[in-house]
Amino acid sequence: MRKDKRLGLSWAAVVVLLLFSQCGSPSYVPKPKAYNRIDLPVAAYQALASDTLPYQFEYSAYAHIRPDSSHIAEPTWIHIVYPNFQADIQITYKNIAQNPQYLQEYIDDAHKLTSKHQVKAYSIDETIIRTPLGKTAAVYEIEGDVPSQFQFYMTDSTNHFLRGAVYFRTSTKNDSLAPIIEFLKKDVLQLINTVTWR
Repeated sequence: MRKDKRLGLSWAAVVVLLLFSQCGSPSYVPKPKAYNRIDLPVAAYQALASDTLPYQFEYSAYAHIRPDSSHIAEPTWIHIVYPNFQADIQITYKNIAQNPQYLQEYIDDAHKLTSKHQVKAYSIDETIIRTPLGKTAAVYEIEGDVPSQFQFYMTDSTNHFLRGAVYFRTSTKNDSLAPIIEFLKKDVLQLINTVTWR
């Protein structure tokens, strides 16, 4: 009986000693969140090579053009695909045919598509820009964990209506994608600034 009590006491003493010995040593500190290193290329651009599309512009030399293959796609719709970033810029086009009603419908559709992100967006900022070639574009920057952070449309109000949206095909959070988002914004601005109609 005494032997059992001593054994019990000695285990208790060992536990107490271990607890006290840990008080002076540094405790575990979790590492801060880290993000993957993203090496971005130097921006370079090329002209859209197509004789059939009613628009022309410059796009990234690191991307390629793919026709839109969705069931609602029209022949003038394309994707500018960035395989290294799992991203693309979707380009849609409509002929206004000098009909003010069509123009208003297309502008309303562009606003609706942008406002769909309001559920997850922190903010949606709209900016009207004038390009060096004298064209006007409405640009939307969408903050938050949304699939499309940058959208735009431009029109000559009589014949042409062009809309674009940047989309990422990844579940990575947007704070991790921030450098790529900024890189693609510059590419979109280059596209907008070089648009010409055919």
